[in-house]
Amino acid sequence: MIRLSIRRHLLPAAALALLLLPAAVPAQSGSAPYVVAETNRGFARLQDAVDAIGDGEGTIRIAPGYHRQCAVQETGRIAFVAAEPGRAIFDGVACEEKAALVLRGRGARIDGLVFQNMRVPDGNGAGIRLEQNDLEVVNSLFRGSEEGILTANDPGGSILIDRSTFSRLGRCDRGLSCAHSIYTGVYGRVTVTRTRFEKGSGGHYLKTRAAQVDIRDNSFDDSQGSATNYMIDLPAGSTGRIENNLFVQGRDKENYSAFIAVGAEDIENPSRGLIIKANRASLPQDIGRKSVFVADWTGEALAIGDNELGPGLTRFEKR
Repeated sequence: MIRLSIRRHLLPAAALALLLLPAAVPAQSGSAPYVVAETNRGFARLQDAVDAIGDGEGTIRIAPGYHRQCAVQETGRIAFVAAEPGRAIFDGVACEEKAALVLRGRGARIDGLVFQNMRVPDGNGAGIRLEQNDLEVVNSLFRGSEEGILTANDPGGSILIDRSTFSRLGRCDRGLSCAHSIYTGVYGRVTVTRTRFEKGSGGHYLKTRAAQVDIRDNSFDDSQGSATNYMIDLPAGSTGRIENNLFVQGRDKENYSAFIAVGAEDIENPSRGLIIKANRASLPQDIGRKSVFVADWTGEALAIGDNELGPGLTRFEKR
């Protein structure tokens, strides 16, 4: 796995000449915004680069700049990699009224990309819509959209999110179902590590129906959130671990009754032995209200270890 350091200073591209390239004709790799690394072929359209890989495996290097193109991956295994981490920005584009990248191939990796301003009619505009198979996201930024990542169901699939940021995401308005910073369907395993969640604008920060979770070394900073809900929602139950995370609940909450919810909707997965330990959690100073760190609807024996909880927080509540 390539580990790159994301930069937060973002600059627009100046390659105006690219606009004159024929849409379906490969460009010279030195000037093209999308280059298939294995063949060094450049393309003016992201979809053409995806189609060139087809059912094979390949890496698409994405040039710095603001990209107002989207793509659908139907087959193959593709890595979408920023040529300069943090400077390839997908801005306000959505294929199939879903997302900038709609993924239903044999697997995908996202590295160093920025997704922002995604909005669609059903209120679920996302940077990534995953419809099947595995996904790995590293070193990427999702911000100012209705949703960061949204998935369908694939019980045999796995998702890994590492060293990424989810900011100003989520919504619960317009009479539509809520959107969340991350919402995964029924997956076999979801791993989220070394990632920051902040400034939510509705819904939950991390909602997953995965049978197993590994949520470690993240920060959930709700201090500037607006009308947000749970920090972590496991609505169907789950096993695995939630460990060494930092949680700060904000003042503006739609639901402040719990930080972590287990089995709040429909209990489809076992939760016995779910480890929740070595986390730190706090309420705003002088907020004048109380909350619960872990709220459980499953009735199973969760393995709640030592957690550092601030004033006004109850360790556990059965609901």
